[in-house]
Amino acid sequence: MFIKVFLTVIFLAVMVGVGIYSHKQAKSVDGFVLGGRSVGPWLTAFAYGTSYFSAVVFVGYAGQFGWKYGLSSAWIGIGNAIIGSLLAWLLLGRRTKLMTQHIESRTMPDFFGTRYESQNLRVVASVIAFIFLIPYTAGVYSGISRLFEMGFGIPYEYCVIGMAAFTAIYVIFGGYKATAMNDFIQGIIMLFGIVTVIAAVLSSQGGLANAVEKLSELPSDADPTVNGGFASWFGPDPWGLLGVIVLTSLGTMGLPQMVGKFYSITDESAIRRGTIISTIFAFIIAGGCYFLGGFGRLYDPVINEATGKIAFDSIVPAMLVTLPDALIALVVLLVLSASMSTLASLVLTSSSTMTLDLIYRDKKSLPGEVEEGSIDDIVAEKIELRKVVVMRVLIVFFIVISLMIALNPPTFIAQLMGISWGALAGAFLAPFMLGLYWRGVTKAAVWACFIWGVGLTVVNMLLGNPINPINCGALAMLGGFPVVWFASLLSPKLSKGYVDKMFECYK
Repeated sequence: MFIKVFLTVIFLAVMVGVGIYSHKQAKSVDGFVLGGRSVGPWLTAFAYGTSYFSAVVFVGYAGQFGWKYGLSSAWIGIGNAIIGSLLAWLLLGRRTKLMTQHIESRTMPDFFGTRYESQNLRVVASVIAFIFLIPYTAGVYSGISRLFEMGFGIPYEYCVIGMAAFTAIYVIFGGYKATAMNDFIQGIIMLFGIVTVIAAVLSSQGGLANAVEKLSELPSDADPTVNGGFASWFGPDPWGLLGVIVLTSLGTMGLPQMVGKFYSITDESAIRRGTIISTIFAFIIAGGCYFLGGFGRLYDPVINEATGKIAFDSIVPAMLVTLPDALIALVVLLVLSASMSTLASLVLTSSSTMTLDLIYRDKKSLPGEVEEGSIDDIVAEKIELRKVVVMRVLIVFFIVISLMIALNPPTFIAQLMGISWGALAGAFLAPFMLGLYWRGVTKAAVWACFIWGVGLTVVNMLLGNPINPINCGALAMLGGFPVVWFASLLSPKLSKGYVDKMFECYK
């Protein structure tokens, strides 16, 4: 216990110290939200990866999908690396950096408002982002707190409140730069931790070959007379597995907290280096998490006494509880690192979106245009400081709401994330990505995609989830592309001169 407490205290002290150190760089809006648009490739790549993978993946997804699909769940991690990291950086990295800097966009709703010449789009996008980031944040709190409960014996409620408090401190003090620096430290802990934990778990099962052999002897859920499905290449349910891969991989390209990383990177050469770093990081972390979860059936499942069903969120903690204390301390730091980095990104994204796109909606001029009624530098500086203060207040507000959900979570972690990612990426992915490449996307098409993504997710939830939230989220994302395409063909186009100014940055 001394080792676990000592390492955790050191870790939390470093996180808070980085926040205080970065305070001077977080006094302007650009400094607080984007780190001054001067964050290097290593910090950006690790910030992207650590925001991507949290307790939701390590505890919720690895446990639930490892149980359902066995070793084939490792394909989810491979998909996360290839689609969610490599392809996302290749498709979005350079174009997002250039266009958002060209139009002086700081948030994804701000991008929609300026790119499609509609302040109403900007407002609605900010409301969607704020509402649907909350269940994801609650899922992250729930995941880390369950592991803390296992490792320290501290009641779940105290764990949730403690994580929220420490995350708030360093984000409020240091903004994005503190978040990125802490993400780098946390990413190193995650890399070392996942490799060590996998080795320890396999060793406890007599090695890799022996563990796979044990898994191959387990009967299928669908047909108890058939063995081997959980040790096969594509598992007992390949189509269900594909839905999870789509949701967890493609979804990153439409999430405000992920795309925002490309806003802040220094230049195009940094994007090329960041692409490689981010992809390798994802292969190790995501691949390792799901590979580890694939052996969950070799351990006795935890049964929820109230429902009589398997408590999926407790599978991974049950796998780890027999490890030596030093390794449990490492696991706690691993998941703490993953979760605090994701929480920091979520609360910063939500607060900046609400502040800049709902409370202070400054009308921007495009490059080459003259602003009317410009204000002097002193007044402008006061407004900037006021915006930063409002963002810090909203960080606290967002954390409190998420805490209330996390203290009484309505469903499994995986379902919380499915609802959040499905609505956000279903609404934002297609109009954002196509808006970077295709001049023909119309304002009406963006509205149609917002209605499609949010409407499908909410209706499915209100009807009691007749479509599994994971599959519903994947459908919302993929369906957004034909929705935007058809709506763009049938609705009035933006003026050619306005769109040409948007795309000048790519010349």
